[in-house]
Amino acid sequence: MNIKKIMESLSPIEIKIMPYLEEPVTKICQKTNLDKVSVLRALTYLQNKKIVELSDEKKEFVELGTNGALYRKKGLPERRFLNLINEKRIMKLEEIKERSGLSDDEFKVSLGALKKKAMIELNNGRVTLTAEKKEVAKKFLEEQFLESLPIEKNNLTPEQNFAFQSLEKRKDIVNVVEKKRILISVTELGRELLKSEIKQEDLIEQVTSDLIRSGKYKGKKFRRYDVTSSVPEISGGKRHFVNQATDYARKIWTEMGFKEMTGEIIASSFWNFDALFSPQDHPSREMMDTFFINKKSELPEKKIVSAVKQAHESGIAGSKGWQYKWDEDEAKKIVLRTHTTFLSSQTLAKLKKEDLPAKFFAVGKCFRNETIDWKHAFEFNQTEGIVVDENANFRNLLGYLIQFYKKMGYEKIRIRPAYYPFTEPSLEIDVFHPEKKEWVEMGGAGMFRPEVTAPLLGKPIPVLAWGQGLDRMIMNLYKIQDIRDLYKNNLTQIRKMKFWEK
Repeated sequence: MNIKKIMESLSPIEIKIMPYLEEPVTKICQKTNLDKVSVLRALTYLQNKKIVELSDEKKEFVELGTNGALYRKKGLPERRFLNLINEKRIMKLEEIKERSGLSDDEFKVSLGALKKKAMIELNNGRVTLTAEKKEVAKKFLEEQFLESLPIEKNNLTPEQNFAFQSLEKRKDIVNVVEKKRILISVTELGRELLKSEIKQEDLIEQVTSDLIRSGKYKGKKFRRYDVTSSVPEISGGKRHFVNQATDYARKIWTEMGFKEMTGEIIASSFWNFDALFSPQDHPSREMMDTFFINKKSELPEKKIVSAVKQAHESGIAGSKGWQYKWDEDEAKKIVLRTHTTFLSSQTLAKLKKEDLPAKFFAVGKCFRNETIDWKHAFEFNQTEGIVVDENANFRNLLGYLIQFYKKMGYEKIRIRPAYYPFTEPSLEIDVFHPEKKEWVEMGGAGMFRPEVTAPLLGKPIPVLAWGQGLDRMIMNLYKIQDIRDLYKNNLTQIRKMKFWEK
């Protein structure tokens, strides 16, 4: 390798640390007045240029904990206990506790430690000092050990190890800390460079306007840059990857001519269930599935309420309904929305004849009292859609869904028949999870029943409807194995996650 070219590629901090490469990192920092980060960065650059080789040496050190630092200054609890009883040789337990200032835990530990050392005897609530004056004056092994810290764990003598094991059982007196040391080995190329004289002033580090105007660059060389060397990874600011995906879903529907529906995350049972022809005794309305809020809401205009009530009790538009007595109080209960479909029912109720045909979508959070596992969460994102058109048909519904999944990055999906109280015909969409080796349900779809459309629109107009789970889509596309990992806010995961591209 051309030594001259390598010398011309050295940065100022590399040149500054070159004379001290055989010193430890801490010494290099002292002698160059550079901080540790700058020195380590320069060493990494030198390693990339084959000038040095770096390796890690990890060692465990025993250091003082918070209580250890306090006890080294004030004395161990058993030392303070011993010094106090040494005044009278025999004292009552209550007196020692009152005068020593020790906490309950410290007092118990001191009693146990001194009895173990056979320095005291306890009898009828009195403590008798049995140790000789020489023993009292002599430092405990634990005291000597605290004074010697910090110390490398592997270098402990048998006596020090005994003291360490004794103190380790007690709260925050000693801690074991792993420390890493960078070892620097100068290569043959590096030794050859150290023999050469490097003149930094002959190399131009940075092009500036003053340099160009003054002409000082003439006759000088620019420092060489190695464009193949690794550079520090930069974690730039960006939206959370879940938000990126939901933004993309919005973009898909907007490009397909849909308008967005928005609304509150709390809804009345009327809009969330009743307007969608879900019977009031349906399991999805029970506490095991729905989060209820201990308040009641007002019902919408009487015309819509009467039509919904009729649909449930006796039927509408040729239906027999559910054949039960519909309860207004049940419809007034407030819930955290279990699906974004309640936005569809509200939107249909606001539509006028001149607004048709119309297409709407929604993207938002839903809440269900689910048992948490790798594919279920009690809070999740859903994308909703409706198409209101006299000429809409089931084939159109399949087309919209297949196109959406294709744009989201799925080529193969499975569509199968399903049942929902508010759609007929109904379907579910699954995608295959390659890691779990199973089909995963993404959501449901269908055509709203006349019992839904007639009360809200005034007549049974064909309405295509769907509600798809976005979080499960995101899991598959990002190769995430557990839905809980979407919201852990693991900074390492978020930084490594690539920007959404489809």
